[in-house]
Amino acid sequence: MSKSIAIITARGGSKRIPRKNIKNFLGKPIIAYSIEAAIKAGCFDEIMVSTDDQEIADISKSFGAKVPFFRSAKNSDDYSTTADVIKEVILEYRNRGTKFDSLCCIYPTAPFVTSEKLKKAMQMLSDNKVDCVLPIVKYSYPVQRSLKIENGKAVMNWPKNYFARSQDLTPIYHDCGQFYCMNTESLLNQMKLFAENTLPIITSEQEVQDIDNEEDWKLAEIKYSFLHKLVRA
Repeated sequence: MSKSIAIITARGGSKRIPRKNIKNFLGKPIIAYSIEAAIKAGCFDEIMVSTDDQEIADISKSFGAKVPFFRSAKNSDDYSTTADVIKEVILEYRNRGTKFDSLCCIYPTAPFVTSEKLKKAMQMLSDNKVDCVLPIVKYSYPVQRSLKIENGKAVMNWPKNYFARSQDLTPIYHDCGQFYCMNTESLLNQMKLFAENTLPIITSEQEVQDIDNEEDWKLAEIKYSFLHKLVRA
């Protein structure tokens, strides 16, 4: 019988937003949202947090995740990739006698992740035998009409699209940066979060917010409050 694991990647070092992965987000540590969504999804045999930080480990366990081992120093610096971290986790579990056929990497600062989306993505992964399923969102403005700065002046990247109507341009999407449900062997072989054999879950812009600085954090709280009709005192 196939087994699946949810891996929440949460190292301790965060420079732009100190202690970002456990910072309070509308009443509880932001990592709690990812843990709770994974638990509620009910489709994972194991839910673990990969971290190098004792405080993150303690908080994660208090919300129901496991931290059976700590992340290596090698994969805790600014240069280690998410794929490197996942590989380390999968191989460590195998060394301990447990093999997972599928996995879902969930970022710790993804409060918009829901149990329904996780469950849907894991089902799509299983039903379609693909490498990856991930949420994507459409760029709010056509990138084909984007600008760049050359010699101090604003010029079009693709001047041929100057007179093109927005509705005539092909919609372009980007990764939401929330989670990646993957076939384990595909990840180990390709060392990519997603490749050609990937299925998308198209997501509303209201449910997406990259959180890289304090302004992003405030926007995420506003969006989340709006979606869930929260009233902040």
